Amino acid sequence: MSATRILPGTAEGPVLAADAPLSFWGGVDPATGRVIDVHHPLSGRSLGGTVLVLPGTRGSCSGSGVVLDMVLSGQGPAALVFSDPEEVATLGAQVAAALFGAPLPVLRVSAETRAALSRVGSARIEAEALVADGLRLPLGSLPAAALALTEAQQAMLDGAEGEAAALAMRIVAATARQQGAARLIPVTRAHIDGCIYASPANLRFAEAFAAMGARVRVPTMMNAISVDHANWRAQGVPPSFGGPAQRLADTYVAMGCRPNFTCAPYLDDPPRFGEVIAWSESNAVIHANSVLGARTEKHPDFLDLCIALTGVAPDTGVYLDANRRARRALTVTRPAGADDAFWPLLGWVAGAAAPDRIPLIRGAGTAGADDLKALCAAFGTTSAAPMLHVEGVTPEAGHIAADADAVTLDRAALAAGWAALNDGPAGVDLVAIGSPHASATEAAALAAALDAAGPGPLAVPLIVTLGRGVLATVEADGTAARLTARGVRLVPDLCWCSITEPVFPPAARVVMTNSAKYAHYGPGLSGRALRFGSLGDCARAALTGQAPQGLPPWLKE
Repeated sequence: MSATRILPGTAEGPVLAADAPLSFWGGVDPATGRVIDVHHPLSGRSLGGTVLVLPGTRGSCSGSGVVLDMVLSGQGPAALVFSDPEEVATLGAQVAAALFGAPLPVLRVSAETRAALSRVGSARIEAEALVADGLRLPLGSLPAAALALTEAQQAMLDGAEGEAAALAMRIVAATARQQGAARLIPVTRAHIDGCIYASPANLRFAEAFAAMGARVRVPTMMNAISVDHANWRAQGVPPSFGGPAQRLADTYVAMGCRPNFTCAPYLDDPPRFGEVIAWSESNAVIHANSVLGARTEKHPDFLDLCIALTGVAPDTGVYLDANRRARRALTVTRPAGADDAFWPLLGWVAGAAAPDRIPLIRGAGTAGADDLKALCAAFGTTSAAPMLHVEGVTPEAGHIAADADAVTLDRAALAAGWAALNDGPAGVDLVAIGSPHASATEAAALAAALDAAGPGPLAVPLIVTLGRGVLATVEADGTAARLTARGVRLVPDLCWCSITEPVFPPAARVVMTNSAKYAHYGPGLSGRALRFGSLGDCARAALTGQAPQGLPPWLKE
């Protein structure tokens, strides 16, 4: 058994352990420290004051902001212990110490040690040892990484380009050493996920860098934010939330970021095959790597800004050829008659079947752009991997490791996934489209689905969230007019993973969506029951207020 110190500090507390990775964003309420992911074995448990023992994390890059907020508010764990290399929560703890003087120790242990810790009642992290119910393990250190900085990078680290750039380089270099990177690699562009007002800590972080005069060095786009920037006051959003959310967005814009406010940046300005970029936001990262063949690690919130400020990222993970190979082949037979719900469902099930490695999906058939968008987003909710391959579809699908194993995803696995994403009752109060942000073709397909579903007014609200670029496109081609004429509401800037009341209709108790990503996160984020189905199912639910019952015909025996 072994234990390695990743971030220093001492702590003690009751052990809280699980065998499943956890997404802190969407899975933990930062205000209370309680696990809100209804699909996780720790659901309902409080992390506050515990020695949290997990394999690792998964899901959203925003988890680093949640960890930082928990630390600063006193709701955080006493320590984090992971058996897999972990970056998102660790980065939140690193920023807490570097910027706010609030250390949170992080350890990496062997799988054997994690299993032993899972069976004890409490643990203590001392300066040189991990102690738990008779178990005492000396704490090792990470191997001294020979991180080679260029002359310009060392000068930036030493403060030649200002306080903000120096601190950003310090965080990037420390992360690189933790990951064992030998060098920092230049990036051509960045995408910021930390502009979502997930917690007050996000604003504190951004304003601290802005006060130091921070300016991005590469073209940098921004994720969806937490309010409709121009209209939140008219929408009745309380100033206590809308004000800080807008201020956070404006702070990033002041540092030179582009205010496109979308969680689907690949719809605005897709990178080229092989282009080295630095994106945050899990669906965007997976889409860039998998569908476009660009190269980016799944950078945690806060590291995204640091990379944008320095123009370099740790040369590790899927920036490297060897780490882009599939290590598990998932064979699925696409059911006859399967509709567009097949792809997000497959992504969710595939992520659960490959929670810690890149998979190659075989047998799924051809896929359109919106299918792949939905697949990648759903995969990111259940897997920590930053990419996947689809045979005959994605550009690197032939890259599979010699020692890759194989798993079959049969109809029963898909049916079980469908059931897990459809916990809610049949009566629907709201239809949610746009997680990730809707594309122009998805908006047009929704308009067609509503026409096919029949005439008449909507029985329940139907809201589509989308980026500013797509909104301009659908306004120009007439799709927006078709949708609004049917009563559909188009909301830019924010997305379903950041929406709050009253933009989210307060009276709605059951939500229907075509997004497996939102069907997964929605119960914890909104406190509502979720139903999942095809775009056509959503259109019919908007007109009738009813979700289809049971399995779809293509999943029945």
